[in-house]
Amino acid sequence: MKSVLKLISYLGLALSVVPSLLVFSGAMEFENHYNYMSVGMVLWFATAIFWIKPDQHEM
Repeated sequence: MKSVLKLISYLGLALSVVPSLLVFSGAMEFENHYNYMSVGMVLWFATAIFWIKPDQHEM
């Protein structure tokens, strides 16, 4: 389960970073950039909280 959350989180992180680079290089329009970054932000913040925080037993 944790590995699936990590995969979704990294997908969200990629959706937050890659569109910015594509806009900078001129390969993507600026309006599409907002949509991809919004989806990426939601994916990241909705899933990363579950696996970034260490378990109490691991400390």
